[in-house]
Amino acid sequence: MINRWLIFFACMLTGGSLGAWSPYRYGVATGLVTSAVVWLAIDSFYVSRMLRWLRGEQNSDVPSAIAQPVPRMPGVWGETLDRVRRLLKERDHQYQESQARLDEFLAAIQASPSGVVLLDAQGRIEWCNQMATQHFGFDAQRDMLQHIANLVRQPVFNAYMSANEFSHDVVIPGSSSTPARPVKLSVHVHAYGKNRKLLLSRDITALELAETMRRDFVANVSHEIRTPLTVLSGFIETLQTLPLKEPDRTRYLALMAQQSARMQTLVNDLLTLSRLEGSPLPGSIDWMTTRALLAQCEQDAHGLSTVLAARSHRIEFENGPACELAGVQSEVYSAMSNLVTNAIRYTPDAGLIRVSWKLLQGGRGEFTVSDSGPGIAPEHLPRLTERFYRVDRSRSRETGGTGLGLAIVKHVAQRHGAELHIKSQLGQGSCFSITFPAVRVRQVLKADFLENSCALHPTAVPEN
Repeated sequence: MINRWLIFFACMLTGGSLGAWSPYRYGVATGLVTSAVVWLAIDSFYVSRMLRWLRGEQNSDVPSAIAQPVPRMPGVWGETLDRVRRLLKERDHQYQESQARLDEFLAAIQASPSGVVLLDAQGRIEWCNQMATQHFGFDAQRDMLQHIANLVRQPVFNAYMSANEFSHDVVIPGSSSTPARPVKLSVHVHAYGKNRKLLLSRDITALELAETMRRDFVANVSHEIRTPLTVLSGFIETLQTLPLKEPDRTRYLALMAQQSARMQTLVNDLLTLSRLEGSPLPGSIDWMTTRALLAQCEQDAHGLSTVLAARSHRIEFENGPACELAGVQSEVYSAMSNLVTNAIRYTPDAGLIRVSWKLLQGGRGEFTVSDSGPGIAPEHLPRLTERFYRVDRSRSRETGGTGLGLAIVKHVAQRHGAELHIKSQLGQGSCFSITFPAVRVRQVLKADFLENSCALHPTAVPEN
């Protein structure tokens, strides 16, 4: 600042000295005034340049460091401009850092599996992430500043917002919910700031389904075990309290053995499912021959057909090309045997049952069981592999099924990377097939000698 005053006085001294040499009467005064005007003009020029640069920086959308070059000015204006430039550069750096943190924060919210909606004090949408648009059917551009009540019209949600009591969540249907595929959302609102609200949504469809399945599973197991236990306890009480003739005693004991075997079968199937769900996935080291598997299934099929009221089923087996499968032998046999025995149980007398193995394009292998039974209605097909699901409960119990056979087949197929396909029409029979991936199938030229050395030890009872 001292230099600025020195320059001003030097300018005035120069103007006064030149005016003193002037022949005019007021030469000194004229020189001083002229010097002052010149100094103010130069000073105003520098101020104008600095203000013009500052205005350009203020109106620019790009950082000041690259918006426009900094004008060069001497003296105090140059130092002032340099300090302003440094402050602006520091401000821009802080702004970029803040913007980067904000972008990261918004990206994190966008990647959140939960829907996030920011509401202003009037309940209008200020911002929402992509998941929220899927949950509620919002349009991120069109629905900005729209009132949430105009877009989410569920009565339970509107009552929740009107009550202004957000200590708990509320469950509403999602925008994509249909009767065939219901979607459930858990919505929780949190107040923040000045009457603003943070709305969080979470898809709990899988949790609701798992809870429903758990309740159904417990109820079904309890029911399936309670029925034979009631029979057993009744017969035991009869044997203990009443004098029975030998034929009656023999018949009661046979019925008790039958119900006991039924409970044992149910427990074995439950243990099999538990083992399948908890054990590691099978590797591709152990191989088994398809002909040995089909031979064992054929033996079991004829034996079961004879036991079931001496039915005269027509059973045809087509071994197809000699192949080997990679996986757990007991599991694969259990899945195949379940499909075969199911076909025998639900096919009436003189019905036809075909069991085949064939190679598909790309090296895949397919095990197929088709029957001429009563068939299955289309609405039942998606749920056939659910535990304890039965199309006809009375008929299933008559045939001795537990309702777990197809669930076991599905788990075995998934563990081996295979696919279970079900086709059926009422009155025209059913077709069940397991398609194994090419990595688990290999064709062999001489497999006959391997069949005798392939011993099967199934751990799962093939019941349904």
